Amino acid sequence: MAPSSHRGGQPLDLDAAPAAPALDDDGRVARTGNLWTCVAHIITGVIGAGVLALSWSVAQLGWVAGPVAMVCFAAVTYVSAVLLSHCYRSPAAPGGPDLPSSEGDKTRRNYTYMGAVRALLGRKHTYVCGSLQYLYLYGIGVAYTITTATCLGAIKKANCYHDHGRGAARCTSDDREQHLFMLLFGVAQLVLSFIPNFHSMAWLSVVAAVMSFTYSGIGLGLGLSKTIGDGVIRGSVAGVPMHTPMQKMWRVSQAIGDIAFAYPYSIVLLEIQDTLRSSPPEGDTLRKGNVIAMLATTFFYLCVGCFGYAAFGDAAPGNLLTGFGFYEPYWLVDFANACIVLHILGGYQFFSQQIFTVWDRWLEARFPESAFVCRTYAVRLVPGLPRYGLNLQRVCFRTAYVASTTALAVVFPYFNEVLGLLGALIFWPLIIYLPVEMYCVQRRVRAWTPTWVALQAFNVACFAVGTFAFVGCVQGVVQKRLAS
Repeated sequence: MAPSSHRGGQPLDLDAAPAAPALDDDGRVARTGNLWTCVAHIITGVIGAGVLALSWSVAQLGWVAGPVAMVCFAAVTYVSAVLLSHCYRSPAAPGGPDLPSSEGDKTRRNYTYMGAVRALLGRKHTYVCGSLQYLYLYGIGVAYTITTATCLGAIKKANCYHDHGRGAARCTSDDREQHLFMLLFGVAQLVLSFIPNFHSMAWLSVVAAVMSFTYSGIGLGLGLSKTIGDGVIRGSVAGVPMHTPMQKMWRVSQAIGDIAFAYPYSIVLLEIQDTLRSSPPEGDTLRKGNVIAMLATTFFYLCVGCFGYAAFGDAAPGNLLTGFGFYEPYWLVDFANACIVLHILGGYQFFSQQIFTVWDRWLEARFPESAFVCRTYAVRLVPGLPRYGLNLQRVCFRTAYVASTTALAVVFPYFNEVLGLLGALIFWPLIIYLPVEMYCVQRRVRAWTPTWVALQAFNVACFAVGTFAFVGCVQGVVQKRLAS
């Protein structure tokens, strides 16, 4: 007979007690993600502000090389994701770097990209990985500041053109106006930076995803409608002509950098895989989701890039929604640019909070007795509202961080070149080299075997492409800076 428990003469129904949450093999609450949540996360992670530069990229490359480049980057992204998906559960290689060889560790989960690098490749690679990741996240803050100022300027100009006609002299803007928009965005981000746990708000990703699909869809629709309305498919096989072969080469490299920025999501792939339930195996689900998401994203990118090029030809703007290829309906252009601004307001914090968190934890561990670092003061900023926990270290660091991204955006306000530079910066080291090396350690691929040779050839080819794009984007930024 099952034992019973009594209190006050009444039997206690043990079956009515709340059940403990189900746990996974690592002791954490069981993951519940499935194929479709995986696809949604991947698409959300891929589609962003980079899509707006694709028409310009196709224009530089032409009708053949432009679509082929996008398909190639999709294939590279897919291969990188497949390699990384095998590194989520890392078996211990005997004698491997910083990795114990006990049987219990053979199914250890790597919850993050950097965690996988640390487990499989050791500390030196982790430092390189972390430095590049945080530099990339910081650079996104600069790029988002530039993009926001461009979008706010486009809204103002679209309304002015609607009221006074296209090309009206009073509608021209200057650098001071763009700098003002950057400063306003910086002030908004400074305020948002002090909202505690902003990165954990679930609605942030939802809003950002909805906004990105909205403005990308509007850009696609406007390009399609203009192409159909004009009845002409503009552009050429060779793309935008340049005065010298060297100038053409630099433009091609910048276009490749922009496409590189638009695609890869590998630095968040293991975080996505960590949301998936274990049956069927997470890796199988992720690989299926990766195929679906890459096909959908590539189709969408091809439509945006090609219809934008077909609509404007060699005059395709660097930013599809702010280059004023589209004037009417002005309210739709305004709405699309407003969606970009809303997306970026949250996106800046999504990326920056990762840096804030790492910095705060490092300082607290390094200076545990420092009142400047660790002490929080309860301050009532607004009468009638709860007190705010003010930390002096956070005030100083976050103010300096936002001020520095704003200042760099003011000095280098070049949308296409900055996006391309960021894309080229991480393309080879984070998207290609580290996944290839981790996979070789994970699967114990021996040197000079067919698999090893194929992976190293893939590695070398992508290194050449990434270096070419990086050098071209640096040249573009320097050239524009010297000319301004």
